[in-house]
Amino acid sequence: MHLNLDDAATAAAERLGLESFDAREWGASLRFCVPEKMVERFFDRVKPHLAPCLLAGSGDFHHLTALWLRRIEGDFTLFSFDNHPDWDVRPPRWSCGGWINRAMENGCLKKAVVWGCGNFELAFPGRIWASGEARAGGRLEIRPWNERLSARDRVRYRGLDRSTWRGEFEREVEFLRCRRVYATVDLDCLAGEWAACNWENGLFDPDDLVWALGLLRARTEFAGGDVCGAFSPPRHARWGQRLAAAFDHPRLEPPTAAKLEQTSCVVEKIWQALIGG
Repeated sequence: MHLNLDDAATAAAERLGLESFDAREWGASLRFCVPEKMVERFFDRVKPHLAPCLLAGSGDFHHLTALWLRRIEGDFTLFSFDNHPDWDVRPPRWSCGGWINRAMENGCLKKAVVWGCGNFELAFPGRIWASGEARAGGRLEIRPWNERLSARDRVRYRGLDRSTWRGEFEREVEFLRCRRVYATVDLDCLAGEWAACNWENGLFDPDDLVWALGLLRARTEFAGGDVCGAFSPPRHARWGQRLAAAFDHPRLEPPTAAKLEQTSCVVEKIWQALIGG
């Protein structure tokens, strides 16, 4: 289903014929960061209407994935495709830059692997704000692009090369055969020529994600997934929220109508792979 928070994916959802739940009244309040009591009220409101696979809004709402994971019964592994690790432990507690920590509070989540990171948070000083406890315990693994890392930082991660990453991904999935998996896709993991986002872009192309999602569906017990990350004009309900978002966001040129249409077509392609269509 389409959870409409900001109209970021409305065009794609309409062409796909998805049932849509209108949550735009919540969008400005939830964007980028949200107080804990408010996010719980939101979840109580939308939970009865949710489907196993969700098409949602901008990457500014990626922290809501931690809510979607609560619906999974039994142990599972999280596969996240994202240009950012989203591991920041600093306040606010519920924010798109730290949602992995909220996900790790779920006792059923045995491991989270973030594929395709390439952002500055992986280097010093950004990495000092990472969830060290989760990484040290082996529950959180970051698989970034080697070409986005300095030679010094490459020794800290199991980096990926674009010519060989599919083989490594397939081995990871083979190890998880018959175990439950949830997949979340933030479109900013795609290279800039493919998707207009509110955040910096990564290096994947759409065919990479179609292949990876297809493999997960074929070789694991697929528990569900979500797609977010398409661009939408930022609107915030609180001045503190607006200030924090302005400080944290990169300065990007507004996308053209043609780029937004291209992004919408890419969303459709990835969504079909997510649901096994």
